[in-house]
Amino acid sequence: MPRLVLASQSPARLATLRSAGITPDVVVSGVDEDKVLADAADRFGDLDPADAVLVLAQAKAEEVASRLEESWAEDDAEAPADVIVVGCDSMLEIDGAVVGKPADAATARERWRSMRGTKGVLHTGHWVVDLRDDAAGGTGGTLGSTSSTTVWFADIDDDEIESYVATEEPLHVAGAFTIDGLGGPYIDRIEGDHHGVVGISLPLLRELFADLNIPWRTLRTV
Repeated sequence: MPRLVLASQSPARLATLRSAGITPDVVVSGVDEDKVLADAADRFGDLDPADAVLVLAQAKAEEVASRLEESWAEDDAEAPADVIVVGCDSMLEIDGAVVGKPADAATARERWRSMRGTKGVLHTGHWVVDLRDDAAGGTGGTLGSTSSTTVWFADIDDDEIESYVATEEPLHVAGAFTIDGLGGPYIDRIEGDHHGVVGISLPLLRELFADLNIPWRTLRTV
């Protein structure tokens, strides 16, 4: 059975995988996101949000994969035969502009006042690094893709916004909202994959694993 390593500290991503029967190890990446994006812009020019989240997901997955390989070498231990690393990153796009995590409560309030009654696109980049050895079917592959889902926000009043921001949930998530938590009642509808809005698209991930000859069923622990 392949062993999945999630290169993310997101509780929502971890919970989503667990609810699908997968219990990953978590190794949080140490990449400097601003530097990664600046370097990518120098190489490729301005990135649209769908490309930016993919660049960040790749950086996170490959940094963790490299760190794991270095730790195995330093400990002079035999590397696990079955490790696969997954990195993710999410951004909300509204009217062509990227909206990240709000810096503080005031920013979150203003964000929601501008979002209410409108729509945005939640982009989540996914990157997979295959560290399995040959005997375990390893391909050495590294590949990814982006999930993009349109989100319609409810036209809520200032008191509702104030109450939601006071929970502090909006301060810790891309776009200042969740669909699977306290923010769920404020999302009128979506077009696309629900899991992509949570932060990790299970259908897209299944397709990436299939490209590496990893059937989804082999990842489940239940």
